[in-house]
Amino acid sequence: MTDPTDLGGRREPAGNRRAWWKRTVKPGLSGIFRLRTSYLRRSQVLRVAPKPFRPPVSLSLFLLLVGVALGAAATVHRGQLDTRFQSLVTRAQAAPFEIQRIRRDLASLSLDEKALERELQARLSAADAQKSSEFYLVLDAKAKKLSLRLGNRIVREAPLEARPPRPYTTASGEKLATPPLSGAFTVRQKLERASWKPPAWVWTEAGRPVPSPLPEIPGGLGRYVVVLTDDVVVHSPPPPESPLTGAKPGSFLVPEGDLAAMWKRIGPETRVYIF
Repeated sequence: MTDPTDLGGRREPAGNRRAWWKRTVKPGLSGIFRLRTSYLRRSQVLRVAPKPFRPPVSLSLFLLLVGVALGAAATVHRGQLDTRFQSLVTRAQAAPFEIQRIRRDLASLSLDEKALERELQARLSAADAQKSSEFYLVLDAKAKKLSLRLGNRIVREAPLEARPPRPYTTASGEKLATPPLSGAFTVRQKLERASWKPPAWVWTEAGRPVPSPLPEIPGGLGRYVVVLTDDVVVHSPPPPESPLTGAKPGSFLVPEGDLAAMWKRIGPETRVYIF
């Protein structure tokens, strides 16, 4: 039987003898009993990462107030637009289904505020004209249709070719696009086989030499011409001797047969709605 005071074949002196369960294992022993633990410094265990930048509280509050102010301004602006639209709808007294169609059409257009207001006013005026007993013209550039209407009835429809206005040049030489024409107009006059002197740029765009002096061409804009403004007309196709091909810039082209059929119903006071 092994002596409990014997440690690896060595005896402990009698004065140092203790109960065997109270004895401390010496570090010289092998195996798991040789493992020693000690306290490690914090820097040896974990490297603390630098703290991210935190803006001061005053800056955070300022940005929060700016965001709230912008949100409030956007809400007020949207309310003003809705109020203006509602007042125009009430003033026009149009049918509910017509207003829904106008809203749907306008939602698909990307226009600035002024152009959108002109477009809306033209459509509402055309809807209001449905209650009149006079002939009027509706030019829908998006649908590419011209219609002669009497009240809420379409008397005749025709294909429409709309050509955007020529870009204008600023003092610095930059060319800027002109927004498409829209709004409500009144026919100034209607011309039949009127002479027209094409400007030099018309000859240049057609790839033809510019004559000098510029000649007047009988019926140069077509046989039938409906004048809306100084620069905007509704005309039939120009003759072969004219350098103009297609619609005049900023104007509208309608087949000659369709315009001839509407000719007697168009007068100097005929209303025209363009959108």
